[in-house]
Amino acid sequence: MGLIQTIIVVFGVIAIAYAAAHFKLLDERVGDGLSDFVFVIAAPLLLFRTMVTADFHGTAPWSLWTAYFIGVIVAWAASDLAIKLFFGRDNRAGVVAGVSGAFSNLVFLGMPLMLGVFGQNGFAILSLIVAVHMPVMMAASITLHELAMRRDGVFKGESHWVAVIGSFFNSLLRNPFVLGILAGWLWRLLGLRMPDAADALIETLGGVAGPVALFAMGMGLKKFGVSGNIVAAVLMSGIKLVLMPAVVLGAAWLIGLPPFTAKIAVVAAALPAGVNSYLIATRFGTGQALASNSMVMATALSALTLTFWVYVATQIFG
Repeated sequence: MGLIQTIIVVFGVIAIAYAAAHFKLLDERVGDGLSDFVFVIAAPLLLFRTMVTADFHGTAPWSLWTAYFIGVIVAWAASDLAIKLFFGRDNRAGVVAGVSGAFSNLVFLGMPLMLGVFGQNGFAILSLIVAVHMPVMMAASITLHELAMRRDGVFKGESHWVAVIGSFFNSLLRNPFVLGILAGWLWRLLGLRMPDAADALIETLGGVAGPVALFAMGMGLKKFGVSGNIVAAVLMSGIKLVLMPAVVLGAAWLIGLPPFTAKIAVVAAALPAGVNSYLIATRFGTGQALASNSMVMATALSALTLTFWVYVATQIFG
């Protein structure tokens, strides 16, 4: 499919799912079940198979990660400063703003978009970012939140660090995405052959991850909705959809990333924030409305901004 057709299909599925939830054609629990299926089964299998079979075209992960996370750092810092300077929020809200302005929805939206626009090779490059994205972002969120608690005068004591770090590693090692990626790399390093029947089974289940993820995402957007903090959410959305991909584009050009890899990095950076920003806000007990509104508004606006960034990246990198 071409770019415009892919964008129409991707956001068309999201819109249909949103309408199904809005008009109560499907129960809210259906969306939750679809999300669980993608998170626990389909996406991990797709990531596993990608790690095993993909040709990464000599891509140097460190260069890709450097370009991408330069954008993350700039967007996070800009979001944190903006919410505190312009809206008078505390340091803990600044962490939530940083997550909303820098945490891309790489799986539920990025996965089907990359497959549609750039094919399996594009998804293979995206998977290199996915491999480190969740651990790095969660570790940064937890660390910065602990520091913010100190600055806001609500720190719970030294023992809290031990519990938080233990909880982080426990969650990380139980994360299906992480397990799928690690299992795929291990299979690849051992040089094992994938049995044809097993490969077909994994391909079948992993192949539905994209459309099911989009449908689950659409139903989820109805559940979160938009209420309050509109101006702040618009600003966070602008940072996520405009500033972050612009910074990654500049970093990719300066570092000299291969053209195809650079395009994937830019488009990945241009993705809106996903549900993880809201979950982190809920866990920290602050900024839930900001995270929810930013996610919904950025997702709606990204139908236009993603088209723009795919076009710009293609014009610059070929």
